[in-house]
Amino acid sequence: MAPPFTVIRDTTPDSSIPRGAVVAMGNFDGVHLGHRAVIAAALEMGRTHGRPALALTFEPHPRRFFSPNTPQFRLTDERAKLRLLAGTGLAGAVVMTFDKARAGTSAQDFIHHDLIGRLGVSGIAVGYDFHFGKGRVGSPSLLVNEAPRLGIEVDVQPHVDIDERPVSSSAIRIALAEGQLEDATTMLGAPWFITGEVIHGEKRGRDLGYPTANIRLDANCGLKHGIYAVRVGRGAERLDGVASFGRRPTFDNGAPLLEIFLFDFKGDLYGQLLDCAFIGFIREELKFDSLEALIRQMDDDSARARAILAAARDAFPRLGVID
Repeated sequence: MAPPFTVIRDTTPDSSIPRGAVVAMGNFDGVHLGHRAVIAAALEMGRTHGRPALALTFEPHPRRFFSPNTPQFRLTDERAKLRLLAGTGLAGAVVMTFDKARAGTSAQDFIHHDLIGRLGVSGIAVGYDFHFGKGRVGSPSLLVNEAPRLGIEVDVQPHVDIDERPVSSSAIRIALAEGQLEDATTMLGAPWFITGEVIHGEKRGRDLGYPTANIRLDANCGLKHGIYAVRVGRGAERLDGVASFGRRPTFDNGAPLLEIFLFDFKGDLYGQLLDCAFIGFIREELKFDSLEALIRQMDDDSARARAILAAARDAFPRLGVID
């Protein structure tokens, strides 16, 4: 049985922090292949020196602090990010609160007070473009220059490219906004997923022969409106289905809603938390002139979703357990 994934926060007593750990440092939105290269470097460093490897990340995302009124499409909220990090083999994560005090901390103070003083790190892995400290003065080169004097090891990972294009959280957001799920999945290393509570809807799907589990996504979710082949996690159980994300133009054209029809499933899901992984994009959202035309299209969508899911039988993000 794997040891528990430990989450260290600003309120965690110093006595509960493992001294000498290696940290993979970054914002880790999405935990994509570029992030995973940094994590792999930290894990290798930890194995080499017999030290635990942790992620070091910030909440809320610094963009949210600096631009609170600008909509931010996050690939992973804090819990989703931690679950993905827990699935990588890391021993835990340090979650630092990004507030006015943190934003005003100089790079040198962050290194000496937070990394060395409080955490007592023995090694750091970062990506080539990671910056920290007031004015983003802290950089990978600064860490490399400081490392000998501090007696720590620093590993700087280059960018990860796919088809000569750098992998980035921004590129994944664009892919999801365009319905390019294959590109997003490739950059993430696994399907993109959301977690949400099943809520009551208008129950129209039940009357159409397609009862749905409805989930309200974050208002800033930038996923393209349309129909998707999805795989749903309910604990360790996996359920295949077809989902609509959008405004339901045939009916009310209201607030965006995720409506999931699970194949070969009967049961009450209201109030339950589900993980929904987006496996394939089927089509854009359409308005139909009749319910009969809508049902025919839903039959076709379901058949296409089954074929997509059959070709991707094991596709699902690897998620660890956190408290």
